[in-house]
Amino acid sequence: MKKIIVQKFGGTSVADTDKIKNVAQTVIREKNNGNDVVVVVSAMGHTTDHLVKMAKDLNPNPSAREMDMLLSTGECVSIALLTMAIQAQGYKAVSFNATQIGILTENVHSKARIVDIKTEKLKKNLDEGNIIVVAGFQGVTEDGEITTLGRGGSDTSAVALAAALNAERCDIYTDVEGVYTTDPRVVQNASRLDIISYEEMLELAHAGANVLHPRSVETAKQCAVPLRVRSSFKLENMGTLILGVEKMEIHKPVAGVAADSSQVRVVVCDVPDTPGAAATLFSCLADENVSVDMIIQSYARKVSNTNDIAFTINKEDLDKATVILKDVQAKLGAADVKIDDDIAKVSIIGAGMIDRPGIASTMFKTLAENNINIRMISTSEIKISCLINKEDAQAAVKALHDVFNLGCDEIADVKGTLPDV
Repeated sequence: MKKIIVQKFGGTSVADTDKIKNVAQTVIREKNNGNDVVVVVSAMGHTTDHLVKMAKDLNPNPSAREMDMLLSTGECVSIALLTMAIQAQGYKAVSFNATQIGILTENVHSKARIVDIKTEKLKKNLDEGNIIVVAGFQGVTEDGEITTLGRGGSDTSAVALAAALNAERCDIYTDVEGVYTTDPRVVQNASRLDIISYEEMLELAHAGANVLHPRSVETAKQCAVPLRVRSSFKLENMGTLILGVEKMEIHKPVAGVAADSSQVRVVVCDVPDTPGAAATLFSCLADENVSVDMIIQSYARKVSNTNDIAFTINKEDLDKATVILKDVQAKLGAADVKIDDDIAKVSIIGAGMIDRPGIASTMFKTLAENNINIRMISTSEIKISCLINKEDAQAAVKALHDVFNLGCDEIADVKGTLPDV
């Protein structure tokens, strides 16, 4: 029985017809290795941005349903063109959108999660010798509504397909050569990691590294799908392999440093210190699919019997959250809601941090020595994040990358290190 390899190509990899021809050759190369191949493709280049701009020109607040109808068209163009390119080389290939296959999602527009994938049609076409090209980023509900998985969701589509088909591996082709210890545009001697754990990659993705969509890593971890991040343009480079931490030998306590400037800090001031206040606040946000990251609740003031609740959210959710928070403020009797978008979250990540004393103190001392003030702190077993002023983000990354000895002797090739989704 042939092994199944799932390949995913992002927007910059299929930005024009020459690049699509290059992708076709990469796909054919894997087919000639004796494997069955399923390819997941994003929309070409900046197609999604262009579609969003046109929508906003017509309607500043378009409905989520119609945005899904619009944005799902970008991938349909890519899969048809790539299939044509493969066929032109004499290979059997067929393209499918999510509806044709049955990539079923929950009934949520713009940020839907995959609940099931029908594999009958996929397996039938693989048995017939076809290379299958699938539209990423999109899904369909049980009652036929088109949904999208959120920006960068093609990664998630690819991993979910690999899990459903029990694939040997899922290769994410992008315009960088793998996963680096930090952004090579910020730190020139950033090291490319040969191997990293799901846990570390998930934390890096949530912390701001733009190589993989966090939900794709989460799905890979849950389904034990081996991932490999590779360059679309340097096939001789095997990139970075992502596996379970139990299969790795950990040498360094810190694997990487990431900065995220896409968040805003929200402070709900003078919230009554009563049971259920925090639950009311965060339930209202959750009901509207607004995700919260760092959370700090201040010590209760004895005189007023109130406290402040500070947390961070993604900038793209700010408009929605602002409306929600006005209602919550009135419901709780809070004094004020303050918004601060001049912040960045800098994080260090490493499975080797577990039970390794001194990592946090080294991070805090390094930031202090560089005159960088810490405004919030959150931790997990393998991550420490600090909220700092946005203008200090690059300096913080460079200092932390250096103090934890993550650099390499060679200067990284930073050509084409923009996110590829």
